[in-house]
Amino acid sequence: MLRFIPCSPAELPMTLLLEADPNEQAVSAYLKDSYGFSAILQEQTVGVCVVKPDALSGAELMNIAVDPAHQAKGIGHGLLAFVIEQLRAKGFTRLELGTGTFGYQLTFYQRHGFRVVEVVKDHFVEHYPEPIFEDGIQHQDQLILSLDL
Repeated sequence: MLRFIPCSPAELPMTLLLEADPNEQAVSAYLKDSYGFSAILQEQTVGVCVVKPDALSGAELMNIAVDPAHQAKGIGHGLLAFVIEQLRAKGFTRLELGTGTFGYQLTFYQRHGFRVVEVVKDHFVEHYPEPIFEDGIQHQDQLILSLDL
Protein backbone atom coordinates (compact mmCIF):
# COMPACT_ATOMS: atom_id res chain seq x y z
CA MET A 1 0.00 0.00 0.00
CA LEU A 2 1.30 3.45 -0.96
CA ARG A 3 1.36 6.12 1.74
CA PHE A 4 2.74 9.64 2.00
CA ILE A 5 4.31 10.98 5.19
CA PRO A 6 6.11 14.07 6.44
CA CYS A 7 9.63 13.27 7.66
CA SER A 8 12.97 14.83 8.48
CA PRO A 9 14.90 15.80 5.33
CA ALA A 10 17.93 14.06 6.88
CA GLU A 11 16.03 10.74 6.60
CA LEU A 12 15.56 11.05 2.83
CA PRO A 13 17.83 8.79 0.74
CA MET A 14 20.48 10.87 -1.06
CA THR A 15 20.32 8.50 -4.05
CA LEU A 16 16.71 9.51 -4.66
CA LEU A 17 17.37 13.21 -4.08
CA LEU A 18 20.15 13.06 -6.69
CA GLU A 19 17.64 11.77 -9.26
CA ALA A 20 16.15 15.27 -9.34
CA ASP A 21 19.23 17.36 -8.59
CA PRO A 22 22.65 15.92 -9.53
CA ASN A 23 24.56 18.46 -7.41
CA GLU A 24 25.09 16.65 -4.07
CA GLN A 25 26.66 19.72 -2.47
CA ALA A 26 23.61 21.84 -3.32
CA VAL A 27 21.22 19.12 -2.11
CA SER A 28 23.02 18.83 1.23
CA ALA A 29 22.92 22.61 1.67
CA TYR A 30 19.16 22.98 1.17
CA LEU A 31 18.17 20.07 3.41
CA LYS A 32 18.78 22.26 6.46
CA ASP A 33 15.70 24.20 7.61
CA SER A 34 13.46 22.38 5.13
CA TYR A 35 10.46 20.08 5.30
CA GLY A 36 10.81 16.52 4.05
CA PHE A 37 8.16 14.19 2.64
CA SER A 38 8.31 10.55 1.57
CA ALA A 39 6.27 8.20 -0.55
CA ILE A 40 6.41 4.76 1.07
CA LEU A 41 5.48 1.57 -0.77
CA GLN A 42 5.71 -1.71 1.13
CA GLU A 43 7.97 -0.07 3.75
CA GLN A 44 10.38 1.16 1.05
CA THR A 45 10.94 4.85 0.28
CA VAL A 46 10.10 5.20 -3.42
CA GLY A 47 9.58 8.98 -3.58
CA VAL A 48 10.99 12.05 -1.86
CA CYS A 49 10.25 15.75 -1.68
CA VAL A 50 12.00 18.68 0.00
CA VAL A 51 10.36 22.07 0.55
CA LYS A 52 12.12 25.10 2.04
CA PRO A 53 10.03 27.86 3.66
CA ASP A 54 10.91 31.42 2.69
CA ALA A 55 10.82 34.58 4.81
CA LEU A 56 7.22 35.37 3.87
CA SER A 57 4.33 32.90 3.76
CA GLY A 58 5.67 31.01 0.77
CA ALA A 59 7.89 28.03 0.21
CA GLU A 60 10.17 26.68 -2.50
CA LEU A 61 9.98 23.13 -3.75
CA MET A 62 13.65 22.22 -3.84
CA ASN A 63 13.45 18.57 -4.88
CA ILE A 64 10.92 15.92 -5.83
CA ALA A 65 11.93 12.53 -7.18
CA VAL A 66 10.60 9.02 -7.63
CA ASP A 67 12.74 5.90 -7.85
CA PRO A 68 13.13 5.12 -11.58
CA ALA A 69 11.76 1.60 -11.03
CA HIS A 70 8.51 3.15 -9.74
CA GLN A 71 8.06 6.07 -12.14
CA ALA A 72 4.99 6.56 -14.35
CA LYS A 73 2.71 5.01 -11.71
CA GLY A 74 1.24 8.20 -10.23
CA ILE A 75 3.54 8.27 -7.21
CA GLY A 76 5.02 11.69 -8.03
CA HIS A 77 1.57 13.17 -8.64
CA GLY A 78 0.27 11.75 -5.36
CA LEU A 79 3.33 12.96 -3.47
CA LEU A 80 3.10 16.50 -4.85
CA ALA A 81 -0.64 16.67 -4.09
CA PHE A 82 0.11 15.52 -0.52
CA VAL A 83 2.85 18.15 -0.12
CA ILE A 84 0.57 20.92 -1.41
CA GLU A 85 -2.14 19.94 1.09
CA GLN A 86 0.39 19.79 3.94
CA LEU A 87 1.66 23.28 3.07
CA ARG A 88 -1.88 24.68 2.90
CA ALA A 89 -2.59 23.20 6.34
CA LYS A 90 0.53 24.95 7.69
CA GLY A 91 -0.74 28.31 6.37
CA PHE A 92 1.54 28.71 3.35
CA THR A 93 0.00 30.75 0.54
CA ARG A 94 2.47 30.19 -2.32
CA LEU A 95 4.75 27.44 -3.60
CA GLU A 96 7.52 28.18 -6.09
CA LEU A 97 10.09 26.05 -7.85
CA GLY A 98 12.76 26.17 -10.52
CA THR A 99 12.92 23.70 -13.40
CA GLY A 100 14.24 23.37 -16.92
CA THR A 101 12.63 25.02 -19.91
CA PHE A 102 11.56 21.70 -21.46
CA GLY A 103 10.96 18.09 -20.53
CA TYR A 104 8.50 16.02 -18.56
CA GLN A 105 9.13 17.97 -15.35
CA LEU A 106 7.62 21.14 -16.81
CA THR A 107 4.47 19.29 -17.88
CA PHE A 108 4.29 17.55 -14.49
CA TYR A 109 4.22 20.86 -12.63
CA GLN A 110 1.82 22.52 -15.06
CA ARG A 111 -0.66 19.66 -14.52
CA HIS A 112 -0.70 20.65 -10.84
CA GLY A 113 -1.51 24.28 -11.69
CA PHE A 114 1.96 25.85 -11.58
CA ARG A 115 2.49 28.84 -13.87
CA VAL A 116 5.72 30.32 -15.26
CA VAL A 117 6.60 33.61 -13.55
CA GLU A 118 10.26 34.14 -14.53
CA VAL A 119 13.11 32.90 -16.73
CA VAL A 120 16.64 32.73 -15.30
CA LYS A 121 19.13 32.77 -18.19
CA ASP A 122 22.04 30.29 -18.06
CA HIS A 123 21.12 28.98 -14.59
CA PHE A 124 22.08 25.36 -15.30
CA VAL A 125 25.28 26.39 -17.08
CA GLU A 126 26.44 28.62 -14.22
CA HIS A 127 25.34 26.55 -11.21
CA TYR A 128 26.19 22.97 -12.12
CA PRO A 129 29.73 21.64 -12.59
CA GLU A 130 28.65 19.22 -15.34
CA PRO A 131 26.23 19.95 -18.20
CA ILE A 132 22.74 18.48 -17.74
CA PHE A 133 21.24 16.86 -20.84
CA GLU A 134 17.73 15.59 -21.46
CA ASP A 135 16.75 13.96 -24.74
CA GLY A 136 20.09 15.07 -26.19
CA ILE A 137 19.47 18.76 -25.40
CA GLN A 138 21.46 20.66 -22.79
CA HIS A 139 19.50 22.45 -20.08
CA GLN A 140 20.62 26.06 -19.93
CA ASP A 141 17.88 28.38 -18.70
CA GLN A 142 15.66 27.84 -15.67
CA LEU A 143 11.96 28.56 -15.40
CA ILE A 144 10.56 29.75 -12.10
CA LEU A 145 7.04 28.45 -11.59
CA SER A 146 4.55 29.45 -8.91
CA LEU A 147 1.35 28.05 -7.46
CA ASP A 148 -1.00 30.03 -5.22
CA LEU A 149 -2.09 27.77 -2.39
